[in-house]
This record gives sequence, structure tokens and C-alpha cells, in this order.
Amino acid sequence: MLQMNESDLHLRLSEFSFERRFDDRGAIQWMQENWSKSFMFSALYAAMVFGGQHYMKPRPKLDLRLPLVLWSLSLAVFSIIGAVRTGSYMLHILSSSGFRRSICDQSFYNGPVSKFWAYAFVLSKAPELGDTAFIVLRKQKLLFLHWYHHITVLLYSWYSYKDMVAGGGWFMTMNYTVHALMYSYYAVRAASLRVPRPFAVLITSAQIAQMVMGLTVSGLVYRWMQQGDCPSRMDNITWATLMYLSYLLLFSNFFYQTYLRRVAKTKTQ
Repeated sequence: MLQMNESDLHLRLSEFSFERRFDDRGAIQWMQENWSKSFMFSALYAAMVFGGQHYMKPRPKLDLRLPLVLWSLSLAVFSIIGAVRTGSYMLHILSSSGFRRSICDQSFYNGPVSKFWAYAFVLSKAPELGDTAFIVLRKQKLLFLHWYHHITVLLYSWYSYKDMVAGGGWFMTMNYTVHALMYSYYAVRAASLRVPRPFAVLITSAQIAQMVMGLTVSGLVYRWMQQGDCPSRMDNITWATLMYLSYLLLFSNFFYQTYLRRVAKTKTQ
């Protein structure tokens, strides 16, 4: 199994005290014992989504502009910091040890800087379900892509963290980065500020690129797992592949329907 020299990483990467003190072993043990609670959160979330829509049907929509700004802004700040911290770790691995080790090395889960943000990432998937409450209470259109994505990311993240599977550093860093863009966009829009259309196109393009890279990483983990130095399991690779493939299809369809088909319709009118 590939493993970075932790003392070397401590020398090269500066840590905050809370990152250094973080008990990664306790976090992994807790997740191994409690990861199945993600199914409970998912079930409660589904009840909130569809029960909430039924409850709001005869009632007027709520504005919630200020709470939405604060919610999106807080998640944007969290994602930006997470992207910077995990990104610095991944860049160090790439520059010092190469692309293969950046995928197969498990040190992302227990290394300096990244260990706290890896755990923060998987835990954040539960409160992020609150995104949908704003859609339901404001009586906006709820896409299948939205709630399906929330549920499956929560389940897969908790399921994978407990086993410290290969590829996690790429999966988490990419998601942090895309969410930094996405929640910043949501915060600005919620504040009624105008955002140029190309920025929205950029975000969806980044999401599609994330799914392509997710499939690529999953394929490489499968290939290198056969050689014994890329720790994962066939069931995890299968779920990751199915998840990223479904996301790729759904986000590509969203991109077509939102940015290409509407433009084509406008030109023909």
C-alpha cells in the first residue's frame, strides 16, 4: 500500500492547530460504527421533500431571501476553505509523488491538513440536505437531479470514508471546488445581484467535468487495485461508477435543456 511519510508532509505543509489536533482515528472509527445512519438521514430527507411539498401546496410561498443568502454564503465560505486546504494537500502529493500516488495513497484520510477536511466533507453532506428546504418552502421547481444527487452523495461519502478507499482525495477536492463556485453563485443570486450568464454555464460545465474525472479516477482505481497498491473494493468501485455515470447523464441533460435548447428556441422565434 502506498503511504506518504507523514513527517515530510508536516515539514512542507503548514497546519492550523485544530487540524493538527484532529483525531482522525476516532473519526474513522465513529464512521465505521455509524455510517448506516446516512440511510436514516436520507429517509428523513425524502419525507421532508415530498411531505413538505404536499404541505406547501395550498399555502403561499415564503420569501426567505435573507436566510437563503446567509445559508448559501456560509456553505460557500466552508467550501472555499475546504477547497484551498485539500487542494494544497493534493498539489503537494502530485508534485512530490505523482498522479498515481495522488489517487492510491490513503494518507488523505489521516495526513496533515487533509484529515480534518476529509471528515468535515463527509459530515457536511447531512446539513447540505437543507438546501432543499428553501426550494420547497419557496415553492420552486424541484428537479429529480437535485434530490437524487443529495441522497446519493450522502450515502456514498459515508460508505466510502469508513473504508478509506482510494480516490477519495480527488473526489472530495473536486466537490469542494465545484461547491465553492456553486454556493458563491447561489449567495449572489439570493442577494438579488445580477450574475453574468457565462458564470452559470461555467458552474454546470465544471460539474460535468467533475463527473468525467470521477469516472476516470474510478477506472484507474479498478485498474491499479489489481496490482495490489490501490486499496478499494469492487463493490465500492461499482457504486462510484454508477453514481458518477448517472450524474454525468443528468448534468449533461440539464446543460442541454438549460443552455443549448433554450438558445435554439430563442433563435427560431
